[in-house]
Amino acid sequence: MNALGPAMVEAAPGPALRPYVTRLTAYREHYGRPVTRSEAAMPGAVLILGFGAPTEVAGRLFTSFTGGLGDRFTVTRTSEPTEGVQVFLTPFGARRLFGLPMRQLANVVVPAEDVLGRWARDAVARLAETPSWRDRLALADRLLTRRILAGPELGPEVPWAWARLVGSGGALRVSSLADSLGWSHRHLVARFHDQVGLTPKAAARVIRFDRAARLVRAGVPIAEVAASCGFYDQAHLNREFRTLGGLTPGQIRPRPGKPPRAD
Repeated sequence: MNALGPAMVEAAPGPALRPYVTRLTAYREHYGRPVTRSEAAMPGAVLILGFGAPTEVAGRLFTSFTGGLGDRFTVTRTSEPTEGVQVFLTPFGARRLFGLPMRQLANVVVPAEDVLGRWARDAVARLAETPSWRDRLALADRLLTRRILAGPELGPEVPWAWARLVGSGGALRVSSLADSLGWSHRHLVARFHDQVGLTPKAAARVIRFDRAARLVRAGVPIAEVAASCGFYDQAHLNREFRTLGGLTPGQIRPRPGKPPRAD
């Protein structure tokens, strides 16, 4: 590995995997010095099937790791060359893949083997033996599809509520979701904790932040973002960015002369 910097190839998941995985990325990172990042909270979970040097995540070293949804940012540090496959999971993909109540993994990072056992070891070994990045992504798609579809089946109610919450940008009232389902507030919270890992209110907060961050990266004026995403004012937006993203809107806003980021 001679070239410095990050490199990646991205693939959309196959049809059977799309309800559970939003994207797959084969990556390689090699820098001339340690690189520290603030990884923002996001409305989903991430699985790293890695090989090479470990990555420091929240003060601990991991090679392959995962966790649940969170409502705070996480600091990572990459010091040595590393590579692998990164899987972006929906809450329900994570629930079926891990076979665990997602509340056990909220705001937690653990070795992949802790929740996936031998499957994680075998998947990493097979991916590391596959030299082509496109072939790695195709292999990851097949392995994940078999594992997730064999996981516990979930009822339609919480995925429906999640889709409504995401579609509203986190603006929909929790009471409205509960009323639409014919559930009590307590029952909705309990089911969300199991399948999503956060309460509906906390999930809405992360969804709202994620939408705001995407708009800021696209170059939308910060004051306009605050108003359209339902923040009380720009100061409220700034506080949420620091808590959930570890940065301010101004730090991710495109600079003049630079194209806006698509993510």
